[in-house]
Amino acid sequence: MNPSITQKERIISLDIIRGIALFGILLINVGAFKILTDDVVIPDYNGINEIVAILIDILVEKKFFSIFSFLFGAGFYIFASRAESRGDRPRWRFSRRLLALLLIGIIHFLFFWGSILAVYAVIGFLLIPFYRAKVSTISKWLGGLIAVHIISLLLVIFAPNMGMFSKVFTFLGNDSITIFIMFLSGFLAAKANWIRKISDLSTQIRLLQIVTFPLFIGFSIWIWFASQGHNQHIQEIIALGTIPTTYLYLSSLFVILENKRIAKLLQPIAQVGQMAFTNYWAQSFIGLAIISIMDLEVVSPINIVIISIIIFAIQIIYSVIWFKFFKMGPLEKVWRFMTYGRNGASIRK
Repeated sequence: MNPSITQKERIISLDIIRGIALFGILLINVGAFKILTDDVVIPDYNGINEIVAILIDILVEKKFFSIFSFLFGAGFYIFASRAESRGDRPRWRFSRRLLALLLIGIIHFLFFWGSILAVYAVIGFLLIPFYRAKVSTISKWLGGLIAVHIISLLLVIFAPNMGMFSKVFTFLGNDSITIFIMFLSGFLAAKANWIRKISDLSTQIRLLQIVTFPLFIGFSIWIWFASQGHNQHIQEIIALGTIPTTYLYLSSLFVILENKRIAKLLQPIAQVGQMAFTNYWAQSFIGLAIISIMDLEVVSPINIVIISIIIFAIQIIYSVIWFKFFKMGPLEKVWRFMTYGRNGASIRK
């Protein structure tokens, strides 16, 4: 989400992970596309559809938006620090960038009620005070926020009848807090320059994986049985496992992408991620068109997987073709203009 840098300067792993995150987001959003034009019809959750739905809850729900949020936070630091290196005012420039995102997000919301762009813009303003903060200070804030978030979710699940405090804990455990936690996680990783030093952090990454993998297994089992039993707190249980699972996914992906052969093989996905803004917008329109062509009355979990694969394949093809002729995606170009005005043409591409 930082189109002002050259191809040589790009961190290829960020683009690949961003592209992968877009596919995961599809698996969540496709089921909501049908609601745009029709009354809500509950699909059949029996047999294979039930299994697929639960697997999406375990492996995908909230996790890939969280990966996207991590990348947004990392992108903020990269964008602002580069702006500062050019003699620009980083926090003011990023504020303008967020206002542009807010406007574009509101427009997208008119077409897709589940758009996250406007929410990202609003929450993104909370990152600005951290720009000058020390890495140690950010780490303390992040640790405190995670602790408060987890405790709040546990209280919502196990002590739901706490009067007015229940509303406070529900707020502190909601998805907006998760988004900001991941914003701050990505910002911290970029500011501390961890993203560029993956090979030097093998011990720390291994420790993170040792801690998060058992948590991932435990929450996966909990979500499975909670889904089977139609637990009323299933969303809170999913949310509780989101942060450790997202950290596990991210750490594993960064390590895997240190392999240059794998990174090169996944270059087409990187190009999807390089124009993530455009592709996120396009997903809702392509999805609606495919659902209409397939004449689906109900979008079942199996349909969601099939349609997601088709949409992502289409996006890989046109993204690869697009970058043969252009340096950035069309909406990225618009966002850039709204951020810099006419002066954007003089910024290095």
